[in-house]
Amino acid sequence: MGRLQVERLQKVMAQAGIASRRRCEELIAEGAVRVNGRLVTQPGTKVNAMQDRIQVHGKTINQTKKKIYILMYKPRGYVTTLHDPQNRKTIADLLNNIKERVYPVGRLDYDSEGLLLVTNDGELTHALTHPSHEVKKTYLVTVSGVPSKEALEQMAGGLDLEDGPTSPAQVELVDVLQDRSLLEITIHEGRNRQVRRMFEKIGHPVLRLKRIKLGPLNLKGIRPGRYRFLNNKEIRELKKQAGLLIPKHVSSGKIKQKLNPKIRRA
Repeated sequence: MGRLQVERLQKVMAQAGIASRRRCEELIAEGAVRVNGRLVTQPGTKVNAMQDRIQVHGKTINQTKKKIYILMYKPRGYVTTLHDPQNRKTIADLLNNIKERVYPVGRLDYDSEGLLLVTNDGELTHALTHPSHEVKKTYLVTVSGVPSKEALEQMAGGLDLEDGPTSPAQVELVDVLQDRSLLEITIHEGRNRQVRRMFEKIGHPVLRLKRIKLGPLNLKGIRPGRYRFLNNKEIRELKKQAGLLIPKHVSSGKIKQKLNPKIRRA
């Protein structure tokens, strides 16, 4: 006999693939959730994940739903939602033959492209998007003009944006061609349009943005608009970096900040 799974209601809902944990809290507060027929509006209510009947908008959730993990290469011109009131193309249009209800981990702007994780594992989504776990995200960014070494050092140390200071970043000037530059930047925060706002702050607007890494994941072998399922090794490593698994071997090494521009002018 397994031990009783008594957990917070929003966590159980997220694990069942209803939505992110934050959105589940909102659904509870909105009066959309019943437990054993009783309306529950208080997030944090404890439930028995194995015995209680939980309904969202009148539909009983399936708490034994198979977890799926999809790595997608989102092209530009798609919104990172499953439905769009403006009738723009969404990532749902790219998820052929996926019957499970899944949702994206974080967002990429309409004009941005690159690596996007899509899953029905709400617990992992919460962990990956929580800044305390410091899961790194790396972007290739084309900007207008050529940032100075001083500007890049300022970015690496942290910038004051309208919603507060950013954490230190890793930034490298990769190439310079005429009036634009290619840079690689790694951050662990997930604020709205953060990378674009950081480059605007130093006076070099973003012309093109592509996410190339998320934790241990990269875009190797995936073309724009395509996706693949993660293998067990990748899932385990992702959960480890998100703080959901305790690593067997903990390295004391630390990634050093890269700020040694190698400039090739056209």
